[in-house]
Amino acid sequence: MIDLTHSVPFASGSNRHCFQHPDDPQHCLKIVRPENIEARFQRQTWLKKTLGKERLNDNRQEQIAHQQSVIRHLLETRQETLIWAHLPKFYGTRNTTLGPANESQLILDSSGEPAITLETHLQHYGFGAPTRAAVTRFCEWLSTTGILTRNLLPHNLVVSDHQEELTLFLVDGLGAPLIPESLAILPAWRARYIARRIQRFYLRIEWELGDRRNSWEVSQKL
Repeated sequence: MIDLTHSVPFASGSNRHCFQHPDDPQHCLKIVRPENIEARFQRQTWLKKTLGKERLNDNRQEQIAHQQSVIRHLLETRQETLIWAHLPKFYGTRNTTLGPANESQLILDSSGEPAITLETHLQHYGFGAPTRAAVTRFCEWLSTTGILTRNLLPHNLVVSDHQEELTLFLVDGLGAPLIPESLAILPAWRARYIARRIQRFYLRIEWELGDRRNSWEVSQKL
């Protein structure tokens, strides 16, 4: 049992808190916010409510995402280095005093602090050549591996400057839970799916850098 009684999350999203492991500062512990799961569930239509609350549990969905066919194949063929080039290493689940946690590698910057999100990086530094190159490398990795993700959002990626060049890591949004496995295993379909995610990613970056007069939901429809 990992004691998080006196720990403060270094980051929090709508659905999870992220803690630095008290015994291993290079590991991250993600814990769901049950009150938010209940609130999201209550906003669902009656039809979606019939699917249950488990699909709203981001930890459970992340565990399933790490079992997608492409990742399993890369692990079976000893290509772990390729998997973790842009994903934090995943260590499974752990029990904590705040509830079950997903444990993964904590992506740090060159000063040893948790790396900032791409959203924050764009706000502070813009979309200069080093950042563009990092985005390009990340997108090429997606296309090469065939790893499936949800829509790529800048607040779900972090930017590490720990090496000589900037590197993006996807820390949330792995997997495509609405896609049946029968489609996900088809290379041609997977390539089209990833190409669409990448296209929307660049559109989202443009929106992040713009005046944001329109919400993202409105802008992506223009």
